[in-house]
Amino acid sequence: MNNTQTYSLFTDFDINLFKAGKHFKLYEKFGAHKVTLNGQEGIYFSVWAPTAKKVSVVGDFNFWNDAENELFVRWDSSGIWEGFIPNAKVGMRYKYKIVSNNNDIVTEKADPYALYCEHPPQTASIIWDISDYKWDDKKWLSYRKDKNDLDKPYAVYEVHLDSWRKNENGDRLTYKKLATELVNYVKDMNFTHVEFMPIMEYPYDPSWGYQLTGYFAPTSRFGNPQEFMGLIDAFHQNDIGVILDWVPSHFPSDAHGLGQFDGSHLYEHPDVRKGYHPDWKSLIFNYERNEVRSFLISNALFWLEHYHIDGLRVDAVASMIYLDYSREAGEWEPNHFGTNENLAAISFLREFNEAVYSRYDDVQTIAEESTAFPGVTKPVSVGGLGFGMKWMMGWMHDTLDYFAKDPIYRQHHQNDITFSLAYAFTENFMLPLSHDEVVYGKNSILGRLPGDEWQRFANLRLLYTYMYTHPGGKLLFMGDEFGQYEEWNFQKSLDWNVLEFLPHQGAQKHLKALNTFYKNTPALYEKAFSIEGFEWISLDDAQNSVLSYIRKGHDPKNDLIVVCNFTPNTHESYKIGLPRKGSIVEVFNSDAEDFGGSNKLNKKVIKTKKLEWNGKTFSAEIMVPPLAAVMFQYEV
Repeated sequence: MNNTQTYSLFTDFDINLFKAGKHFKLYEKFGAHKVTLNGQEGIYFSVWAPTAKKVSVVGDFNFWNDAENELFVRWDSSGIWEGFIPNAKVGMRYKYKIVSNNNDIVTEKADPYALYCEHPPQTASIIWDISDYKWDDKKWLSYRKDKNDLDKPYAVYEVHLDSWRKNENGDRLTYKKLATELVNYVKDMNFTHVEFMPIMEYPYDPSWGYQLTGYFAPTSRFGNPQEFMGLIDAFHQNDIGVILDWVPSHFPSDAHGLGQFDGSHLYEHPDVRKGYHPDWKSLIFNYERNEVRSFLISNALFWLEHYHIDGLRVDAVASMIYLDYSREAGEWEPNHFGTNENLAAISFLREFNEAVYSRYDDVQTIAEESTAFPGVTKPVSVGGLGFGMKWMMGWMHDTLDYFAKDPIYRQHHQNDITFSLAYAFTENFMLPLSHDEVVYGKNSILGRLPGDEWQRFANLRLLYTYMYTHPGGKLLFMGDEFGQYEEWNFQKSLDWNVLEFLPHQGAQKHLKALNTFYKNTPALYEKAFSIEGFEWISLDDAQNSVLSYIRKGHDPKNDLIVVCNFTPNTHESYKIGLPRKGSIVEVFNSDAEDFGGSNKLNKKVIKTKKLEWNGKTFSAEIMVPPLAAVMFQYEV
């Protein structure tokens, strides 16, 4: 006996928008919603399953009996099944049991729009209501635009919540504990933003969260949705923005997930050349299908609306926009222009960015895009993809390769450390030293640096100081800030115990001071994405492996002079050209004793001389410490 009652949250306008791929608030319609019908409280369920013959809701409210609560298919060919179940309540588990048109029973499916899921390895959805959380971040939201603009500092701490820190007994921290411990740490280290590796529900720990099954549900590993809101709220109350990793590029084929959802290729592209990812053994969304585009864009906006997220870092963009990505000849088919671009995916990304920025002009979208695809951060109106920023993968590879070399050989590779400035302003770049650089035998950042212990830590401080003075935003993976020795292991905590030792303490102090200096130095961020914000002093002193340049903000009085020495040799009287007369003072030195350095500092005010050098009218002689970066400003 079917005890489901007819009910709908959809209007004809909703259906038309959904079919057209223009409904971007589908989370208000699909899923499980608490409603009252004829004075009786219950749950309205709706799911998209256009090729299904029968759809039932099974769960705690009907002893998982598929005959109790069958849904009704709409008459309008939308493929939506819906109905009201009076005895279903918040907190109960449920799934959709779907019979396809050929009478094959599809595995019970989790709700694609579920707000909460069972703790893996259990796979049921949980009826949930997130409307009762009382946010306390109104102040942050009132000035978030000022914090998130591209002319403001971006120092991002990338975190994998499961392995940042463990309890003493080895258990993972909860959202509640993280709201104290992680927030306090990020604030103390003076990062401006935190970026979470994917927190949407995922079944398989070794995927690090990049294989999602619950796109609208924060993982239950650490607590419930309101507790995750509390974590974000705590960051906001401490002036720290929150960026989420978002994965619209692929999804796993787990039986309870989106794959073959109603017995057909519903969410994934039916052509294996477009619908299967050979690297990750996962399924690829069908960007040509309007309803799928609505699902994904609704998901992005959901996190911005209901979780007050400040930015979305979009994973694996390159895999989306190229039909031949990681495929051999014969494994892909060109588009109708005969080229390798996935036109539907490109169109989707443009629409996604337009949807985000038209509704939230105070957030940022950030592309992980590893190719030279043009215009990733250019506006859609001029043919770009419309992202706010893009990861600068070329800088990352060149820089890490350079720093891995023994300093004696660096003179032969000067171009590796200068080449990034040849294209630094073609996009709005963020400089990433991410989780991908400390896994799979690559070693930790510290572990790949050459020399004895002192030189390795000096190299580490130099690397970060060079990174922070290079144009663009900054992103650093957890553990790198204190010189984690071992590669990242997602199964265990970071090696916090190394902070018992002075070199690691010095590295942590340096990064904290660097974040503080960066946030307080407009020349490092006001023109971070403009060629007007950078000027070479000298890029060709390969013999000494020294670089010198000027970073500029809106006010010339704040210009910052940067000199980087990539060898262990100290230069007691190193001459640099300067654009104007005056006196310069040292304002930051990565070789400071407090950071574990040799404390070779420029303690006195240095007067310029009217002696042309490096093509500049004036010059000055400074002391350049070993394996260090030193910064100066004109005395006001």
